[in-house]
Amino acid sequence: MIQSDLNIILPEIVIAVYAMLALLGAVYTGKDKMAGMLVWLTAALFVAMAFWIGATGDGQNLAFGGMFVEDDFSRFAKIMVLLAGAAILLMSQEYMTRMGTLRFEYPILIALGTVGMMTMVSANDLMTLYMGLELQSLSLYILASMRRESVKSTEAGLKYFVLGALASGILLYGASLTYGYAGTTNFAGIIASAEGQAPVGLLLGMVMVMIGLAFKVSAVPFHMWTPDVYEGSPTPVTAYFATAPKVAAMALLARTLHDAFGGVVGDWQQILAVLSVLSMFLGSIAAIGQRDIKRMMAYSTIGHMGFALMGLASGGSFGVQAMLIYMAIYVAMDIGAFTFILTMHRDGQPVTEISSLNNYANSHPTRALAMLILMFSLAGVPPFLGFFGKLYVLRAAYDGGLAWLAVAGVIASVIGAYYYLRIVYLMYFGAEGETLDAPRSPVLWGILMASAAVMVIGVINLFGIEGMAQAAAATLVN
Repeated sequence: MIQSDLNIILPEIVIAVYAMLALLGAVYTGKDKMAGMLVWLTAALFVAMAFWIGATGDGQNLAFGGMFVEDDFSRFAKIMVLLAGAAILLMSQEYMTRMGTLRFEYPILIALGTVGMMTMVSANDLMTLYMGLELQSLSLYILASMRRESVKSTEAGLKYFVLGALASGILLYGASLTYGYAGTTNFAGIIASAEGQAPVGLLLGMVMVMIGLAFKVSAVPFHMWTPDVYEGSPTPVTAYFATAPKVAAMALLARTLHDAFGGVVGDWQQILAVLSVLSMFLGSIAAIGQRDIKRMMAYSTIGHMGFALMGLASGGSFGVQAMLIYMAIYVAMDIGAFTFILTMHRDGQPVTEISSLNNYANSHPTRALAMLILMFSLAGVPPFLGFFGKLYVLRAAYDGGLAWLAVAGVIASVIGAYYYLRIVYLMYFGAEGETLDAPRSPVLWGILMASAAVMVIGVINLFGIEGMAQAAAATLVN
């Protein structure tokens, strides 16, 4: 039995063992001199594990008495997390080396955080859920404060830690209430106890678990940490925060609601609809006044999580499929946008003021065009890929009987288009001023162009993710 269980969690074991061996190897050899090599090794391992999971996974497999589940849903989310982590590692090396902030701990922490995320999306028990969530969170707290000489980075790590601890406490209290009323921490046992009329205590436990997870996805009103942490963290770390952890948290939320609380869909559907509306509108409106592009992207993330929650709020299989498609497109867009932000330098120093993009297209026309495509896609302008992501979640909300939520999403999307199009306006029609340096990294150029190309080419057949997302959703929602 143990052998069978270990085979199911083999990808997690491989990455965890690699992280521990890399830590020992770096400590006893060159420490930070090993950082560059570790970045490439970790990225290569992530890509290899993603292909392994996609090629060898089949059916639904339970491990450790049903506490850990491997199915199409978890495999889809894990592949997204691993590929996003690999892309972030590759795009961050040149930037962090130039800034003198590349430490050997950086790829190791991302590897350990990724193990936590992979555990989260396969959690089939409240204990496994918490273990994966905390492994991810502890890694992210340290990553936020990686720039030890920076007051802003230290402040970001501290704010994230304090508010994250509060969210974890609320989630734990909700888990204890759920256990008290259900008599088990296993999702199958919880859903069985909620058949018919669920006890009020069990519903309260569900709400508190949802609050803890809403913090992780930056849903309003549990978003307060996001702008400050995004601004203060090193830019590659901010890019990581905006992508892989959001996928893992959204997948965990979907699994928890459908596998543990699938018998009370009407109760959590209302909560998700409110969180979705608040997140979409606050993200769209608050971003308008931002002058720092990282803070603007923080509010952009909040708004996009609102759209992803709209898919989940529909309560059905198509809603989960729409959420998965939306998250895949969102990750591709954000990786491209943050790659562009990493290229923003003047006199060798990073620049994050939006005003610095004035007349950028004159000096860097190709990069400006790539950013234009990404901004249009983030705004949901047809015919770019981001439009189809929003179309899926809007259709899911409408089909789920939440037409008012779909209308609210359209209004929020129109409002949010302003701050994306403002960047395009500044790049092409802004006032003459001091230009930014020409980026020197071929890796960053390649990732930026690839991301922009995906936004255009992907409209043909969404690279086949529609069918994969449909199979993943069907696994989760029976």
